[in-house]
Amino acid sequence: MNRRKFLALSAGIPFAASLPSLTSAPNASIPIIDTHIHLFDPTRPQGVPWPDKKDEILYKPALPERYRSIAGRAGVVGAIVVEASPWLEDNQWVLDTAANDKIIVGVIGNLEPGSPDFPKHLERFQKNPLFRGIRNGNLWGNDFSGKLSNPRFISDMKSLAQNGLVLDTANPNPKLLAAIVKLTDQVPDLKVVIDHLPQMAIPEDKAVQKTYEADLRKLGQRPKVYVKISEVLRRVNGEIPTALSFYRARLDGLYDIFGENRLLFGSDWPNSDHWLPFEDGLNLVRTYFMEKGQAAAEKYFWKNSVAAYNWQKRDATQP
Repeated sequence: MNRRKFLALSAGIPFAASLPSLTSAPNASIPIIDTHIHLFDPTRPQGVPWPDKKDEILYKPALPERYRSIAGRAGVVGAIVVEASPWLEDNQWVLDTAANDKIIVGVIGNLEPGSPDFPKHLERFQKNPLFRGIRNGNLWGNDFSGKLSNPRFISDMKSLAQNGLVLDTANPNPKLLAAIVKLTDQVPDLKVVIDHLPQMAIPEDKAVQKTYEADLRKLGQRPKVYVKISEVLRRVNGEIPTALSFYRARLDGLYDIFGENRLLFGSDWPNSDHWLPFEDGLNLVRTYFMEKGQAAAEKYFWKNSVAAYNWQKRDATQP
């Protein structure tokens, strides 16, 4: 949605000072699997490639114990870590960190498909049952679209599919969505999870918008393509609308295309700290999906994550 439409929708809508619309969510008893969190520790001797030291909100340890203290009280019983570093050995660091806390049920690593060493790195990390796939897309200077003509890249994508692993795609834009269409044409058995699609700005150029909408519909017809309803909140003129009515049209559009079986909950913690408290963002989408009924809400909050990531429960509280 472009800025003009967002401003029009936001007229008369309460902002962050008016939180009751988010904190009275129905049926908080559904167990929640959060499919998008990040772990890092800036106090390590080697530091971290992200977040930046200047980020006063994020630049502090984001570890399972802290996440559990925040998300656990909101009904989260499990989470999937999405690697936030391009450093190879940070894949091992995340796996080791996750092993020590059963709230982590899966890890999406960061490897470079198409590189000569990808097969051996994939073989190494997938031996750990927590390793559920990799993330690739618009981050760390990658040119995802440009890789599609590389036979080695396609071969590596086929290896992911053959091993039951997932490709998470980062930071969507029209070009990336078009590339996912082309990739899934070539590797139809690959499970693809599109991260943060609600945050993507809809193109204002009519021709680009038409192509984007067509690509989205194509992806909606592919049963192995999932979408994270993550990074839902938006900022308009320095304010964050808190009323569900502000976001409903965008959520309805994605729900209509992908249906109740292929949408996933993701908090994007601790990035979510840049927006509103964890429970506020969660309760907004909880209210939306409970309107769809108990069955649809259960699929969104945990059942679809099993279908997408095939994670294995580590704790009795997990469904």
